[in-house]
Amino acid sequence: MADALTSLFAIFALLLGKYYGWNWLDPVMGIVGGIIITKWSIGLVKETSPILLDENINKKYQEKIKEKIENDSDNLISDIHIWKVSANHYAAIISIVTHSAKPTDYYKELLQDFHKLSHITIEVNECQNEECK
Repeated sequence: MADALTSLFAIFALLLGKYYGWNWLDPVMGIVGGIIITKWSIGLVKETSPILLDENINKKYQEKIKEKIENDSDNLISDIHIWKVSANHYAAIISIVTHSAKPTDYYKELLQDFHKLSHITIEVNECQNEECK
């Protein structure tokens, strides 16, 4: 949109320069176009840099996820990594250690209320001794 708008400004300035002799309007519209493109590009960098830099989710949100899983049975989260994959979506990899292992779909169901998570990978490790917790 910004590119189309600056092109229209340039055509408008060229037409006014040709028919009315306002040759000064072309460089002015170039400056205006540069400002528009700069504003657009700054917004683009702000929107995409958290995704490109694997921004983590808010710590409080992550703690709620951890509580939800650990309050069910004797589950212990041994590793959790949650990162941004788009503007409002996060991916998660969660490793769980438990004495009573359940299918991964069970744990995904526990997290259904966490709408920011759009891709979840669960690893379940069954503990065979008492030292796991």
